[in-house]
Amino acid sequence: MSTKYTAVAEAVVEQKVKEKKEPLFSKKNKRLLSGPLDDNNPITVQVLGICSALAITVQVQQAVIMALSVVFVIACGNVIISSLRNYIPNRIRIIVQLVVAASLVILVDQVLKAFVYDISKALSVFVGLIITNCIVMGRLEAFALANKPWPAFLDGIGNGLGYGAILIIVSVVRELFGSGKLYGLTIIPQSFYDAGYMNNNLMILPPFALIVVGLIIWVQRSRNIKLIEKK
Repeated sequence: MSTKYTAVAEAVVEQKVKEKKEPLFSKKNKRLLSGPLDDNNPITVQVLGICSALAITVQVQQAVIMALSVVFVIACGNVIISSLRNYIPNRIRIIVQLVVAASLVILVDQVLKAFVYDISKALSVFVGLIITNCIVMGRLEAFALANKPWPAFLDGIGNGLGYGAILIIVSVVRELFGSGKLYGLTIIPQSFYDAGYMNNNLMILPPFALIVVGLIIWVQRSRNIKLIEKK
């Protein structure tokens, strides 16, 4: 029996040594960053966070601020929950996750009001609604509770960037063709308007945001074999 226990103890020690030697940016950890940008995107593949993609993508500036806010909340929330995962009773884990997410969102909201008040006002209630964003709660529940802080941090950064990338792509299309501007700067020259070009007001309406997201999903699934549904 002692020999058996010794072998088990040695195996545990060996596993811990391997974990310590694992590089910070191992192949597995790199996938946590790259996956959400492609075949595991939270919006186009997991179909989460659609509401903000429809509501705040009229201007690129709003989309960038929202993307950065979500990256901060998911990354920091993941690290906090991961660090506390062994001390959180299972029956109150959702409450703890909500408290952590709400605290981070309040911090983001106050910073935006202090430094970019106009953008904060334009984003309206959507900053506060980050608390109930399916991406945030999904990563806290599905990943942070089961992994160490560093992988949890990378997972938060990856999913935040994947979410933000779609927001920015949609906002570029909507602002460019809806108002002829990008980030508030005029892109389409006056000569185009003199020749008869007109901004498409449909672009600034939420239904067109859904159309753009749908087109992105179609393009992504058509070029990625892993995402093609088997009939």
